[in-house]
Amino acid sequence: MSREGNRLRIVKSVVIHVALVLFTMAVIYPILQVISISLRPGDRLYSTSLALIPDGATLHAYYAIFFEKPFLLWLRNSLLVSITVTIIGVALASTSGYAFARFRFPGHGAGMLGFLVSQMFPATMLLLPLFILLSKIGMIDAIPGLVIAYVATALPFCVWTMKGYYESIPVELEEAAMVDGTTRAGAFWKITLPLSAPALMITALFSFMTAWSEFMVARVIIQSQNLYTLPLGLESLAGTFQTEWANYSAGAVVVCIPVVALFLILNRYLVSGLTLGGVKG
Repeated sequence: MSREGNRLRIVKSVVIHVALVLFTMAVIYPILQVISISLRPGDRLYSTSLALIPDGATLHAYYAIFFEKPFLLWLRNSLLVSITVTIIGVALASTSGYAFARFRFPGHGAGMLGFLVSQMFPATMLLLPLFILLSKIGMIDAIPGLVIAYVATALPFCVWTMKGYYESIPVELEEAAMVDGTTRAGAFWKITLPLSAPALMITALFSFMTAWSEFMVARVIIQSQNLYTLPLGLESLAGTFQTEWANYSAGAVVVCIPVVALFLILNRYLVSGLTLGGVKG
């Protein structure tokens, strides 16, 4: 490579790295500002200072959110809803995705097309039919009704992910197991499902995040304050005339921790699960 070509390559690399650093700073700075607001004393909530650690920084907002607000009740409700949605979502997506990947049956194409079309519309467009359906079965203002709504919202993407991943697993592995005397269900349980761990992790993470951070559907379905999830509880801190910004920010920071922890724990599955799941479709 010529000296001029080498210099051009170095300049291009520097430009790319500078752009990435600037982009990272633009993403991280608002998060640091939220943490900074959560550390401000109560009489300095409207400070215009851009300092990341404010003068007189205090953890009182975190104390208040846990011991002066029903935060633990909101946390319990969110964990109950999110874990239930995750379990149901993984169970339904893993089995239905396998059926769509391995079998051809009447309605196969229409079913996959229906899943695909449903992803073209935001969840807010489904609020009216969801509300009507849930009201017909008496599930408005109830945790099971919220679980049903979230599972219905997350399932199409999860089924597509699982179907694509199953199609990347050679069917010959299952056939070899069945030749040895294993049933179709046994081959699925002992061979295919363990090999699909990355896709299952993606499905679980997506299902959990759908329920953990969603606000609009919960606002329509849930009215009782004792059933508030974390997004609804944090929204209640924003009053008409005054907003508890420090408490709001402290709650937002705490709410982010479980999702960040899940990303770190499942990090090794994420890339393989998303890429291999998109090989076929």
